[in-house]
Amino acid sequence: MCGTPTPLSARTPRKSARPTRNIFWAGSSGRWAWRKAVPSRTKAQAPVQIRMTNDERMTKPEYPSLPSEAQGDSQAFNRRDFLKGGSVATLMAMMGGVPLASCSAQTNPPASGEIKLPPPEAKVGVIGLGTRGREIVNALVPMEAHVAAICDTYPAALSRCAREVPKATQTKECQSILDDKEIKAVIVATPTHQHKEIVLAALKAGKHVYCEAPLAHTIEDARAIAQAAKAARQQIFQAGLQNRADPERIFLVPFIRSGALGQMAVVRAQWHKKQSWRFPSPNADREKAINWRLDKGVSLGLIGEIGCHQIDEVNWFLNARPVAVTGFGSITLWNKSNKDGPDNREVPDTVQATFEYPDGMPLIYDATLANSFELDYQIYYGSYSAVMLRDNKAWLFQEVDSPQQGWEIYARKDQFYGTKGIALEAGASKSVQVKKPVEEPPFTHTTLAFALEAFLRNVDDLEAGLAPVRDMIKDDPEALTTALSTVKKRAAAGYHEGFQATALAIKANEAVMAGKRVELKPELYELS
Repeated sequence: MCGTPTPLSARTPRKSARPTRNIFWAGSSGRWAWRKAVPSRTKAQAPVQIRMTNDERMTKPEYPSLPSEAQGDSQAFNRRDFLKGGSVATLMAMMGGVPLASCSAQTNPPASGEIKLPPPEAKVGVIGLGTRGREIVNALVPMEAHVAAICDTYPAALSRCAREVPKATQTKECQSILDDKEIKAVIVATPTHQHKEIVLAALKAGKHVYCEAPLAHTIEDARAIAQAAKAARQQIFQAGLQNRADPERIFLVPFIRSGALGQMAVVRAQWHKKQSWRFPSPNADREKAINWRLDKGVSLGLIGEIGCHQIDEVNWFLNARPVAVTGFGSITLWNKSNKDGPDNREVPDTVQATFEYPDGMPLIYDATLANSFELDYQIYYGSYSAVMLRDNKAWLFQEVDSPQQGWEIYARKDQFYGTKGIALEAGASKSVQVKKPVEEPPFTHTTLAFALEAFLRNVDDLEAGLAPVRDMIKDDPEALTTALSTVKKRAAAGYHEGFQATALAIKANEAVMAGKRVELKPELYELS
C-alpha cells in the first residue's frame, strides 16, 4: 500500500456508541500529532513500549504547547518495508502525523541514533573523584569534553581518574580550580555535606556549576546554595537530577500529564541493589571519609541519596508535590555477623516510604541494599493504563476499557514477562533503516550523560550569547533579562528543582529514621 496518507484533519472519526476523546502523541524531533481515540477493544491490551532515540532532545524544560492540528507533510512509504521494519515513526507518518523526511536514505541519522556534534568548548573542572566522580569523568570522556582539571584530597582517587583524562591538571585544592580563569565550569561530586562551601565559592568565582543531588544534607544549606545560584544570573547552575535531562522522560511528561492514563491511582518506585555501601580503607581516618553514607550525621540514607532522583521524577511527571510522608527503615542484612564480623552501621540498608499527594494518590517507594531483584523502576498506575519506566525504556499497559489510539495493531510485538506485548519506539526509524526488524542498536547514552551534556552545551550557549553584550548588561538588570531570554537552554534541573527535591529528601529521611508520619507544609518547598 503506497501513496500519500490522508491527513488526520480530513478523516471522518469512527462511529461508536462509546464516547471518544482526543489523544496526543509525540514523534520525531518534538513534533506532535493528534487523533480521535477509537472505542475500547474487548481484550486486555499488552504493553506498548515507548522510547525516544538519542538525538531527540527538547530545548526547554517545559513541554511544548500542543498544536491544534497535525503538523507537516507525510512521506509515502512502501507497505512491505513498513511491516518489515515495524517503525512507529513510519506508522505516524501514514496516519498523517509526523513528517518523516529523516526516514529517507539521504537524510536518515546514523543507525546508532547518534548525531555527532562538536565537542563542548567550555573547560571544566571535576571536584570530588569518589565513585560518583569517576562515573562523571567516564561520562565526559566519550563526548570529548574538555576536562581541564580534576580534584580530590585522596591521591589514589586522583591517579585513577588521571588515567581517563591524562591531560587534566591534578590538584588536592579545589581553590586552584576556582582561581583558574580558563576554567569556566565546575562539577561538584563531593559527599553531600561538603557541597555548600564548594558551590558558594564556585559561584562567587564566576563559575558555572553542576552540583550533584541532593544539594546538601540540611535544608538551610540547600536553601543557601539555591539562593546563591538564583542571584548568579549570568551563570548556569544545574542540579544533578539527571532524569530531567533524559529525552525519554521529557517525551513522557506531556503524555502522562495529558490524562492519557486516566485517573491516577498510585505510583510505585523501587531501587534494589545488593551491596554494602562500605568501601575498604587503609586507615580509620580514610574509613570515615570514604564511608560517609553510613554516617547518619551527614548522610540522607537510601531515601535521600538515591531515592531523591526517582521521587523528583514522580513530582515532575505529575506536576505535584506530596503533603505528607510516612517512613520506615531497618538494617536487615549488613549489621549481622558475617565472615568479616559485625558491620556496626547506623544507617538503614532497607527503607520504605509512602508519600501522600493532595488528591489522595500515594507514591509507594522502597529501596534495599540486601537484594538486587528487579533493580530499579517506576510504575504509574491510572484507570485507563499504566506506564513502567526501566532500563531507559517505557511500556504502556492498557486496561480493557482504555480508549484505543489506533496504531497498536501496527506496532512490533515483543514478549514481556510471558505476555505478548506491543513495542512502540517514538520516532524510531532505525529498524527500517538497517533492514533488521528484530535487532536494535544499543542505547549508548545514560541519563547522567544526557545531564552532563545539557550542562556543558548550556554553558557554551550562554557564554556565546552574553559575550557580545557583557559591557552593556553589566549594570542594567533589564538588559540582562532581555539578553538571557534570547539564549535557549536544553532541558535540565535548575536550582529551584534541586532545592525542592533536596528538602523533600531530607524530610523523607527524617520520617524513615523516626519511623513516623511527617507533614510537608507548602513553605517547605519555598525558596525565600
